[in-house]
Amino acid sequence: MKTICMIGAFDTKDEEYAFLREQIIAKGHRILAVNTGITGSTKLFPVDVEADRVAEAGGGNLQELRGKMDRSEAMRVMCAGAPVIIKGLYDKGMFDGIIGMGGTGGTAVVTSAMRALPIGVSKVCVSTTAAGDVGTYLGTKDITMIPSIVDVAGINRISRIIFSRAAGAVCGMTAANVPSGAADKPLVAATMFGNTTPCVNACVATLSAEGYEVLVFHATGTGGKTMETLVTEGLIDAVLDITTTEWADTVCGGVFDAGAERLDAPGQMGIPHLIVPGCVDMANFGGLGTVPEKYRRAKRTFYEWTPSVTLMRTNKEENEKMGRVFAEKANAAKGPVAFLIPLRGVSMLDSDNQPFCDREADRAMFEGIKTTVREDIEVVEMDNNINDPEFAARAVEMMLALIRRTQVKRD
Repeated sequence: MKTICMIGAFDTKDEEYAFLREQIIAKGHRILAVNTGITGSTKLFPVDVEADRVAEAGGGNLQELRGKMDRSEAMRVMCAGAPVIIKGLYDKGMFDGIIGMGGTGGTAVVTSAMRALPIGVSKVCVSTTAAGDVGTYLGTKDITMIPSIVDVAGINRISRIIFSRAAGAVCGMTAANVPSGAADKPLVAATMFGNTTPCVNACVATLSAEGYEVLVFHATGTGGKTMETLVTEGLIDAVLDITTTEWADTVCGGVFDAGAERLDAPGQMGIPHLIVPGCVDMANFGGLGTVPEKYRRAKRTFYEWTPSVTLMRTNKEENEKMGRVFAEKANAAKGPVAFLIPLRGVSMLDSDNQPFCDREADRAMFEGIKTTVREDIEVVEMDNNINDPEFAARAVEMMLALIRRTQVKRD
């Protein structure tokens, strides 16, 4: 028997949650009910945590929120409080899986709580927004979104089916046994882009032969964020950061921005981190028409990677800024960190005689690193393109050396 946390607005959707609760109990599981409704609660079933506690955890007061009738403030408070309450309950071992339902507002509160839970905890949200772009709701967590088909408003011949299947989903997921990981190999995370694929593939092959399991993350904003989340949750043993291109999008306003926290997690967790300025020569946009007018007026260098992907060559100023940021991230690291720099191009397009070849801009990046980084952090420069076999071999060599340093320190 498992305990399923049922979270949502029991003031306006108590009939729906009562039905959901019955389905979960019928499958042999217990319920932990958390109310996030501003205007009241329910008498249809017992509530374990009422909305006043959620509001207090979010820095608000439920009575004041009711008096103001300001939906925006209420949403802000409940979205801040729900993760605190849910994470606290989970850390105390009070539930095993979680489910919630709602429209746009309810989904925001429910998923804010779910994002506070570790990857691997069963998370199901029945939502009116599930058929659209749910990236904001998911973040980097494994939340299962189920389209409600009709509004979450009453029990009818459609919602009865959807809610029953959702109950079955969360119960089945939570009760499923995860195979033992006793034989798991140490995990190395690697970042890749189309322009660094040969390098990363070579590194993966060598590291696999050395007894490591390599998880490759596509550096598309979400990929970098997800990798950093896994690092923060203690699931990654080392990071081979070949492709740090997401910072180019952060600096230039591109579509693959992973946020200013990118490159933080490995250092904060104290795990080995090899940083390579891979694909920092390019910021990513959609079709050419989506590129900001300021860049088109400046006659920047563009490359149509596909009809829906336009790459813009970064310049000296942008690269120098990235170099300093990378060094500052490394300076703050609690674990072993090093840089490996390819002097003959940070991507395929930055190879000799290719469209993005700009050694002056590259040097600005490299100098930004070297003039800012701590003296005790190793910076290795190679007269190679990032995709040369020799460069990949050295990257693996340095990655393994950083891992050995960590092992020696622990011993």
